Amino acid sequence: MKKIILVAMIAISTSLVISSCGNSSASNNVSAAKADSLMIYSCTMHQEVISDHPDECPKCGMTLVKQKITADQKKMLLDNSYVKPKD
Repeated sequence: MKKIILVAMIAISTSLVISSCGNSSASNNVSAAKADSLMIYSCTMHQEVISDHPDECPKCGMTLVKQKITADQKKMLLDNSYVKPKD
């Protein structure tokens, strides 16, 4: 019986640790409401490259152009899975 309780406690602890390790960094993530109204700079060839200021695409060197955020880019911002230009 003690072995079952120990295994259950380890499983619960592990699941709590794993669930708390998600992409929830407040400094990097953008709220959904803020993302809707964002004007961003993005590469016309590489939509995953997103910046908040004019810059060059790190993949092809093209100048990033100002545009309204697309649904795919909004998802990338919320997931923090976009490419940031080198500062």
